[in-house]
Amino acid sequence: MKYDILLIGGNGFVGRVLAAQLQSAGYSVLIPTSHLAAGRELRLLPKVHLEDADVHEFDALQDLCSRVSPSGAVINLVGVLHDKPAQPYGKVFQAAHVDLAKNIITAMQMNGLKRYLHMSALGADSNGPSMYQRSKGDGEAAVRASNLDWTIFRPSVIFGAQDQFINLFAKLTKLFPVMPLANHTAQFQPVSVDDVASAFVSALTMPMTIHQTYDLVGPTVYTMKEIVELAKRKAGASCAIIPVPAFVGYLQALAFEFLPGPTLMSRDNIASMQQPNILPLKGIDVLKDVFKVSRRSLEGMQ
Repeated sequence: MKYDILLIGGNGFVGRVLAAQLQSAGYSVLIPTSHLAAGRELRLLPKVHLEDADVHEFDALQDLCSRVSPSGAVINLVGVLHDKPAQPYGKVFQAAHVDLAKNIITAMQMNGLKRYLHMSALGADSNGPSMYQRSKGDGEAAVRASNLDWTIFRPSVIFGAQDQFINLFAKLTKLFPVMPLANHTAQFQPVSVDDVASAFVSALTMPMTIHQTYDLVGPTVYTMKEIVELAKRKAGASCAIIPVPAFVGYLQALAFEFLPGPTLMSRDNIASMQQPNILPLKGIDVLKDVFKVSRRSLEGMQ
């Protein structure tokens, strides 16, 4: 069977929402994953097929691309948030943000596929202050250097019912009576996962989006403190949020890196906050002006 869409990273937070929207729009979707058990809700979608495959193995990637219709598209949502310190970035960022993009491009070219939608991040920059931003920037550069019909999306922090940002702070404010908060003035313009998915689906039928890079943001700019306060209200918590100096945040992040379990915050995350994660001055609000999306607000999550 030939599929309309190969959705790489489709078993994640954004991917599950996008898969549902793609099916509603009439597309058949192939999702490779190394974690089949985590894709239960995707199996309920009749036009979505989960495949046990490791996209970091080139042979598997080439086989997946061979199962996409010549008029179909490949969507890459893969992104990771943490890596060990290195210059310009570590092996994890290299594999996920740079090498995978290059391998997708090669596999598509070998199978005669042209349409490629790429998830990057607002602030991606090969010379940026964080490893995350630099690796995302190099991934974008590889996409732009290809001969594919590419579109790059660069969202700010993505929020939704299952996000790992607002929900993390909601849990923390419920657990602790006091939360020291560094970088409390860092700015973000959170965007709804539903709105991000809508932009991807719309782009598939909009030739004008080919060879374009789009910043995706929500309707409101928030400081980090305002986001945590909102998460606190969502959780119904009484936690006191206390702004602290930046060096305290650095020490907190360093401690988190060495704690067992998933990393909640890293020094590289702190480095990313050096730049406002908002729509650039004179930037085009493409969700509203290009994709005609009535953007959801962060308050609407509550």
